[in-house]
Amino acid sequence: MGKGKKGGKRMRKSDLVPMLEKLFASNPGKKLSFKDIFRTLHLDTHPLKMLAVDIMEEMAWDDFITRVADNAYQLNTKGQVQEGVFRRKSNGKNSFVPDDGDMPIFVAERNSMWALDGDRVRVSFMARRKNHIKEAQVIEIIQRAKDRFVGRLCFDHDIVSLVQSGNVLPANIIIPRRKLRGGRDGDNAVVKIMQWPDAEHRNMVGEVVDVLGPAGENDVEMHTILAQYGLPYEYPANVEEAAEKISGEITPADLEGREDFRGTFTCTIDPSDAKDFDDALSIRRLDGGLWEVGVHIADVSHYVTEGSVIDKEAMRRATSIYLVDRTIPMLPERLCNFICSLRPNEDKLAYSVVFTLDDEAAVKDYRITHTVIRSCRRYAYEEVQQLLEDNGVADGTGQPAPPAPQGGYRGEFADELVTLDRLAKKLRAARFANGAVRFDREELHFDVDEKGKPVRCYFKRSKDANKLIEEFMLLANRTVAESVNKVKKGAKPKTLPYRVHDNPDPQKLETLRDFVVKFGYKLKTEGTKGATARSLNALMAESEGKREHNLIQTVALRAMMKAKYSIHNIGHFGLAFDYYTHFTSPIRRYPDTMVHRLLTRYAQGGRSANKEHYEELCEHSSEMEQIAANAERDSIKYKAVEFMSDRVGNVYDAHISGIQSYGIYCEIDENHCEGLIPMRDLDDDYYDFDERNYCLVGRRRRHRYQLGDPIRIQVAQANVEKRQLDFTLAKD
Repeated sequence: MGKGKKGGKRMRKSDLVPMLEKLFASNPGKKLSFKDIFRTLHLDTHPLKMLAVDIMEEMAWDDFITRVADNAYQLNTKGQVQEGVFRRKSNGKNSFVPDDGDMPIFVAERNSMWALDGDRVRVSFMARRKNHIKEAQVIEIIQRAKDRFVGRLCFDHDIVSLVQSGNVLPANIIIPRRKLRGGRDGDNAVVKIMQWPDAEHRNMVGEVVDVLGPAGENDVEMHTILAQYGLPYEYPANVEEAAEKISGEITPADLEGREDFRGTFTCTIDPSDAKDFDDALSIRRLDGGLWEVGVHIADVSHYVTEGSVIDKEAMRRATSIYLVDRTIPMLPERLCNFICSLRPNEDKLAYSVVFTLDDEAAVKDYRITHTVIRSCRRYAYEEVQQLLEDNGVADGTGQPAPPAPQGGYRGEFADELVTLDRLAKKLRAARFANGAVRFDREELHFDVDEKGKPVRCYFKRSKDANKLIEEFMLLANRTVAESVNKVKKGAKPKTLPYRVHDNPDPQKLETLRDFVVKFGYKLKTEGTKGATARSLNALMAESEGKREHNLIQTVALRAMMKAKYSIHNIGHFGLAFDYYTHFTSPIRRYPDTMVHRLLTRYAQGGRSANKEHYEELCEHSSEMEQIAANAERDSIKYKAVEFMSDRVGNVYDAHISGIQSYGIYCEIDENHCEGLIPMRDLDDDYYDFDERNYCLVGRRRRHRYQLGDPIRIQVAQANVEKRQLDFTLAKD
């Protein structure tokens, strides 16, 4: 049946339909890509392939098959009633996301049953209308995602309501005056729902459970961001009390079985405003041209016992949260900033990975051991960077440092730091040679005054001092994972939380490849994952310094899967490690504390831990990590809008950072603040949205707005309450 013929005649639609039906029916539950289908049915001409695509669209319309990706279908074996998650959008384009990962299905507002974003629902699929998309209607709300909401109290005569900036509720929340708890008009507040909407009452009725304070005040707005994500903005009193009772004194019993590193050069290198020093490095020369480098990590699990009130609170939080102007720590301040923090000139308990390295940074031996250390010096990244540059060894190229000049390097402990830098660069070079992906993103930062108002906006890029610490932390994390997972043939590795990163989404890689071709670049998307990583690195290197570099990097990052925690090891694509975990930050990440406890348990001959329990903890930690990242992003967005509120009317050079059907997102080149030019302001033509090619195209004049294009904008509005910047096209 090759070459698209049957019995000597060219294949027609009536021939191809039963072939496709048979193919899907014989592969229930299997996702079939266009490539699979074309190859299996020997469809090797363009007209036949297009005919097959058209037929599959009709089959999907009739619900015989289900579209599961842009270029893949699957036999529909499900009924007309399904369960999943409801996603509410402020633009009314609500959707139902099935549990099995199928494509989202549109739910009109009139068919939403007032479900809220994240609610678990049961839906029934509606009869398909001709030339209309597939729709579902909510028939039951199984479980509410949350019952607390954050917003601004609005008094209107006898009615008090909670107004949310996101505008994603079907209606405002009504609050009886007796349930205000002292809240005033214009205050931000947390409200708990007492009565959900039903057929008779569309509005929700709630009561104030916490008054955050007047909208617009810095502390109030930061607490509002935390409350919106259900994150804590204060520490429970009983947890603080438990922390105060912990003694920081190190007793002779505490030192039993620990290696003593107090006589070895040891230092911490952190941001200038850091207080929680959870990692330190030591180095000393060994015989035979070898180096002993110790990666020393705060021994949090020595002080925080499993199941204690402090541990339960840390488990619930799972991570520290870093907003623009503050840190909300995972552990109480007494622990994270004092007892556990590896402060200079104080004896501290640590859990360490001690390496023996040759002059090429090859690991000759290692040991994982409990230690006692005494940091000689606390460095800020800027200090170490300056020391390296003063000695001519940090040029930002990542090249190995030159040999020491006659008489040694200049500066206190300069020899030790320059050697650590040289070894780190060797490790980094080996990592990239092995297939690690090279992304070097700039981060937006703000300087704020005593009231929290941003006075300067700038961006930072990691330099050699940052990368020095990064490489040794990566080496320690990888080594710890290998120590548990690498076992003799036939033996089963014991349970451990791994930091895993799956291979990139193939479809998104194809989209990236098609996108970079427009700029004259090539990307290989087939072959081994190492080949893919090397091609990505080549793309980043080739576009470095070009105006499209940040844009290409952004689109490439979208193709990457999110790293997460799991006891099921699949390796880490981005780092090109077969085994990887998080061991080096137990003060600010709960999975690291889990790893410390399990390592201690296994070193003492303990049995493997309960897999189901630890996988639940991994899933919770991954979820909390994402929520914390969203809160951090919102705080940056808030400060960016606040910063630009004094600059309304100013004109800036920018570039197009996003294209949507409702407008153009632009990022100011000078400070990276991003705003939107609404579609209504593009009044010189009617524009069509070309999603695949990231552009808007004018129907009459054919003018194109392309992702990455330079553009001149004027700041039109800075709405701090909505955290929204509006731009217009600058007039020449």
